[in-house]
Amino acid sequence: MPLFGRLNRSGRDQAAPPPPPAAEVSSHEFALKLSYSAKSSEGVRLKAGPGLAQRLRSMLAGYAQGETELVEPLPIAFEHATPYIARMPGSGQWLQYHHKRSPATRHALVVLESVDAVDPIYETLVCGLLSGETDTAGYPEYNAIVGGVVSHFDEITGDLIVRAVVGWGGKGVRGDTDRTAAGVLAGLFNNIAGDTHAVGTVPLDRPMPTPGSGGKACSHCGFSSGLERAFYCPKCGMRMARG
Repeated sequence: MPLFGRLNRSGRDQAAPPPPPAAEVSSHEFALKLSYSAKSSEGVRLKAGPGLAQRLRSMLAGYAQGETELVEPLPIAFEHATPYIARMPGSGQWLQYHHKRSPATRHALVVLESVDAVDPIYETLVCGLLSGETDTAGYPEYNAIVGGVVSHFDEITGDLIVRAVVGWGGKGVRGDTDRTAAGVLAGLFNNIAGDTHAVGTVPLDRPMPTPGSGGKACSHCGFSSGLERAFYCPKCGMRMARG
């Protein structure tokens, strides 16, 4: 018997009849649903003092899993940087500026910037992995919680306004992540309010900088945010020189 088909009376190979057309076949379905969420507390007013960076890092004590990272405001040259891959050249700027950061920090920036929970032009973020697991490459899982504290300098008084922020997301089902995130947010807020330089809470009033035609570079640290109305440097907090 031939391997395929069968022999007819003339001895020639005859192909087997094709199967009838199927009305429905067994299939595998594929889908990708991305969802990001974040929570932010009200702000706490702190009097400026020495060791600001270390004080901000200490506010993650008890919650940070591993190293934390300080993300300063973007310089004016990267004002259009964005984590959205479809927005070129902004996404290229974003990758260029953040490519050396840890996977947890990059994930946190994607989540928090995507939902507008932080202003990368005007605010300083100290962040890390706060709850959950990471994959083999070090990136937080979809239900892991990332974030930390966000700060900016009050333009009128020069005080530091600090708030807690947490975020999570990616693909998958959320489960109890929202409830866990609320608990982490409360803990971070208590750490901020417990700072020895804290003088009270303020309503959540995100800074609304108005981009100008260039602004002035800080004479103390050289940072240039391009914000005409900034009286205090977004990076070091020193008063900007005015002509």
